[in-house]
Amino acid sequence: MSMRVQSGAARGRFIKALPTGPEVRPILARIRKSLFDILRPRLAGARFLDLFAGTGTVGIEALSNGAASAVFVDVSALSCRMIEKNLDALGFRDRARVLCADVVRRLDVLNGQTFDLIFMGPPYKDSERTPLALTIPALKAVDAQGLLDEGGRVMAQHHKKENVDAVPPGWVRTRQNVYGDSVLSFFQKENGAPHGH
Repeated sequence: MSMRVQSGAARGRFIKALPTGPEVRPILARIRKSLFDILRPRLAGARFLDLFAGTGTVGIEALSNGAASAVFVDVSALSCRMIEKNLDALGFRDRARVLCADVVRRLDVLNGQTFDLIFMGPPYKDSERTPLALTIPALKAVDAQGLLDEGGRVMAQHHKKENVDAVPPGWVRTRQNVYGDSVLSFFQKENGAPHGH
């Protein structure tokens, strides 16, 4: 299975993807296009973090659109190897880092590095098809590690039935775009809110 880079320097190039199960859910092309239409003004020179990175399509699209660097985090060793292959194939390896780690429990692997833009696309269901609700736990992990730079944004793709109201203290949800069963939610720190706890 493969997907195309939609825009920027690597536009039209193919990205290899893993076979999809319930726990691997690539971002739909139209959602990715909409996301990058919104983000484009902020991408030049940005530090981008792709959480639950899967095949790395979102972070790769960010690099293609002028992000200075991207870090990819996924718990699956298979996904991490696939992302590295895709980065090599597209010539983006020197601007990227791939970390194999549990997003909710092990974001300390980033050593407090900060990012302008953070995307998270957690799986909706596990391999037994049990619904997961990882958006808020992942946002709390980002907050606890102080990963979002001042004025930065977090974007999360989640199922429309997943409740994402319980944001960490000092955070606000600024926007929601609905695409069928999927929602893109945008979060940021309230002005002047300190990092971490």
